[in-house]
Amino acid sequence: MARPITLFTGQWADLPLEVMAEKAASFGYDGLELACWGDHFEADKALEDDSYVQSRWDILDKHGLKCFAISTHLVGQCVADKIIDERHKGIIPGRLWGDGDPEGVRQRCAEEVKNTARAAADFGVSVVNGFTGSPIWHVLAGFPPVPPEMIDAGYREFADRWNPILDVFDEVGVKFALEVHPSEIAYDFWTTHETLKAVNHREAFGINFDPSHLYWQMVDPVEFVYEFADRIYHMHVKESVHMLNGRNGILSSHLGFGDHRRGWDFVSPGRGGVPFEKVFRALNRVNYEGPLSVEWEDNNMNRDQGAPEALQLVRKLDLTPSDVLFDAAFASDK
Repeated sequence: MARPITLFTGQWADLPLEVMAEKAASFGYDGLELACWGDHFEADKALEDDSYVQSRWDILDKHGLKCFAISTHLVGQCVADKIIDERHKGIIPGRLWGDGDPEGVRQRCAEEVKNTARAAADFGVSVVNGFTGSPIWHVLAGFPPVPPEMIDAGYREFADRWNPILDVFDEVGVKFALEVHPSEIAYDFWTTHETLKAVNHREAFGINFDPSHLYWQMVDPVEFVYEFADRIYHMHVKESVHMLNGRNGILSSHLGFGDHRRGWDFVSPGRGGVPFEKVFRALNRVNYEGPLSVEWEDNNMNRDQGAPEALQLVRKLDLTPSDVLFDAAFASDK
């Protein structure tokens, strides 16, 4: 289908955009999905200075790269999380952390996501990917016993916090794509249904489809594509692997990525268990025409080796559908 293949810059934010763009172009990527951290895309600067937006395009154009989405995962996480603590302080700018009062952090981050929608519109992209946070992730284990009303209230709180943000997305003609992911309000098949219902299936809210987060939970990413086809606004090519040997648990045991004692981990695309060819075929069948954005994560592999290898995997497996049935020749008059 010749979909553009981009590289998400979130795991490369230690590099200036100029260096990152040069690397991606040398690898052969068609474009970049710009992270809203590091110096890759800063929403506040984009709104303050028109020349900043042009400076981003100047760098991309110089290296023959396109951009279809920007991503605000870190700030979005702080909008609806029930618990705001030092983890959040470590991922957002000081101007958003402020004095650390949890509700103040949530409100400032909500305003930042609104501004990110405005900046995206000024930049000329129509999708902002990100996280939402969750008022109910902390009760996942179900003990102490969780009253159903508490879960219902969590979805309502999420909707109350995000609907005003989505109003701005509607105003500027940009869509928000939640990366379905543990620790978010939607993290699997059924919670995605509940999340979409919570915001009344409004068009401004969709999905950044990342099969790696589904695979490690043993949810079939192909079935997810078919179920939520009309809500997939963007796609991450990211890979995970199971390492369940009788000792390692699927909850990771508070062990860091790359530790062999984990029950699952992220690895370079093609080196895990995600059935990418089946995923790409499913995306073909539901007519997804957006970018395939490689989000490269593997603590046991050099990223300069992994990113070009991932690109070659996608080019190999992203099949162009046939425009004729293979058995049509059997019925030919000739």
